[in-house]
Amino acid sequence: MEEPRKRARPGRTPAPPGRTARPRQAEVARLAGVSQATVSLVLGARKQGATISEETRRKVLDAVRILGYVPDPAASRLAAARNNLLGVFSFTSTFPTDVQHSYYPFLVGVEQEAAARGYDLVLFTGSSTGGAGAAGPQALNRVRLADGCLFLGRHAPADELLRLVDDGFPVVHLGRRDELEGLAWVGADYVSASKEVVTHLAGLGHRRIVLVREDDEAAASTDREHGFLKGLEEAGLPGGPAAVFRSADPEHDLTAERLRAWLDDGVTAFVAEETDTGDAWRALHGAAHFVGIDCPRDASLALLGSPPPDLSDGPTPTGFDIPRPQLGAAAVRMLAALVAGEQATEPLVACAFRPGTTAGPPPAQL
Repeated sequence: MEEPRKRARPGRTPAPPGRTARPRQAEVARLAGVSQATVSLVLGARKQGATISEETRRKVLDAVRILGYVPDPAASRLAAARNNLLGVFSFTSTFPTDVQHSYYPFLVGVEQEAAARGYDLVLFTGSSTGGAGAAGPQALNRVRLADGCLFLGRHAPADELLRLVDDGFPVVHLGRRDELEGLAWVGADYVSASKEVVTHLAGLGHRRIVLVREDDEAAASTDREHGFLKGLEEAGLPGGPAAVFRSADPEHDLTAERLRAWLDDGVTAFVAEETDTGDAWRALHGAAHFVGIDCPRDASLALLGSPPPDLSDGPTPTGFDIPRPQLGAAAVRMLAALVAGEQATEPLVACAFRPGTTAGPPPAQL
């Protein structure tokens, strides 16, 4: 006698003939053509620092219906088991011990917020995988010893980060990384801060301003340039490629001759970005010193960030301060929320304008 066929529940497509295993989230991701992290975000109604489009959401929900996917309660209970450890992975070549190092204030905020929330910290520097920033499929695997991990660094390996996210491991990047779908991040509002610096220079009377930056596509550099150009546009000043000097080796390429040529061409103010190397500001500062520029009498200088430690004893540069402790604390709040399975959103952190002493009216107005 033929057994009666089971009726499919309303709203669900029957499972494929012969299937005995529960559909997995990875299968939903493959069918929808998205990452597993995106499936988790859609089903959990959590943004996790990323925006999910309605089209992507629809694809995921359609795949869920077709496969008849339901969350595994056992897996959910396993994910809820935690040991109150948060990882911190630095992509610097050595972990900073100097309190003047640009990463140090980040770590102060991280430690204070973690302690306030009852978490201990586990430090990972890649020492077991060939050094910080090491590549390869196992480079970041050991961070899974913690409940989740916070990553610091200008050039973190995208594929490895996405692998962690796809596996559902809580990850937060300190610094904007919205090109990686599903990756949570916290960042500073470099666009508004950079625009404010240009607005200040324009208000002093400068009409030709040049930005000096490193030649890469790091999000922090892109945001600073965007804010710089936006400031020029709103002030009615000339922008475009001529207003931005990009170099992979600023200390070699930003020569005294180039600086003199800019001055002869009517440029009266120069702006440099801050990076973890400090190369752009160091190059601009060195060239100005070699040419004998008296700032701000002969020309104005501004820095989108803070000077490197070896130049911190000189005049305070006009620019803005990055709220590093606040960013570190915000990253921990987001990571703790992800570990707890809660919604994880943090606004961009505003940077404080720094008047400094390196900017003044252009020479013609003195």
